[in-house]
Amino acid sequence: MSTLLQVRNLIKRFESGGGWLSGPKQIVRAVNDVSFDVARGQSIGLVGESGCGKSTVARTLLRLIEPDSGSITFDGADLRQASAGDLRRLRQRIQIIFQDPFASLNPRRTVRQALSEPLRVHHLGNAQEIAAKISRTVDEVGLPQSALDRYPHEFSGGQRQRIGIARALVLDPELIVADEPVSALDVSVQAQILQLLERLKTERRLSFVFVSHDLGVVRHFCDEVCVMYLGRIIESGPTRRVLDGPLHPYSRVLRDCSPVPDPAARIKLSRITGEVPAPTNLPPGCPYHPRCARMQAECREKLPELASLAPDRRAACFFPLND
Repeated sequence: MSTLLQVRNLIKRFESGGGWLSGPKQIVRAVNDVSFDVARGQSIGLVGESGCGKSTVARTLLRLIEPDSGSITFDGADLRQASAGDLRRLRQRIQIIFQDPFASLNPRRTVRQALSEPLRVHHLGNAQEIAAKISRTVDEVGLPQSALDRYPHEFSGGQRQRIGIARALVLDPELIVADEPVSALDVSVQAQILQLLERLKTERRLSFVFVSHDLGVVRHFCDEVCVMYLGRIIESGPTRRVLDGPLHPYSRVLRDCSPVPDPAARIKLSRITGEVPAPTNLPPGCPYHPRCARMQAECREKLPELASLAPDRRAACFFPLND
């Protein structure tokens, strides 16, 4: 498969404090040297604890947040160097589904207005063509035609997320960045939305960057997964191989903490101690070493690189697991 998105050495830092009451200025290292590729028709999952930087990575891909350094290449075009006009045209091919299906929709606009606006902005058809496109799209996401003239508050959470998906699809994108698209929904509704996304992925041959903290969702939907910790990717590879046989100790802890819906399944939980270090004061060496049971002197002194440890598997660990 050909590469659609290529991310290299992405870095994003935020300033915190510096005011009269907030103390000295501090630098929050949200994303530290992140690199990955997305092939056409492939779905890549970004997983990790809250605050690990996965949503920041997702938003920098569309330049909703400007990265400090690194490169983002979409189908040969450098997104960081793109002019305003070029970026607008490229965004037609890259869309995002937000986590909160209510906050991401304008409460003063009907579904028809919300879906027609992207088409008008990009000058994609006359009024009749836009109306036909919107009608086909709401059918595709499983909404009735009567939904077009209603407002977001009149829908359930799952229906609102279908509207958000329709808004992303209406421009016929090639890549969708999904920022925890099912985390705010009930479990039964999650399954319906995942089935919808899976069908759209197959029928439209869409590529996904899928952000989630739910490993069960990632296992079901994503071809490959990148595990993040304190702004870094610490392990990557095919989803099932990473989750069934993690190489990095943190990946194993993350896997063991994920609920298993099988009463007969018994998992020996990995032990973890300590708190996540502050992103304003990262420890020297491996950022995970203060919590790692396998920590040795080298872990405190050197930062492990994300290296190939097995076919299609990479991990940033001096003493990887042998699962």
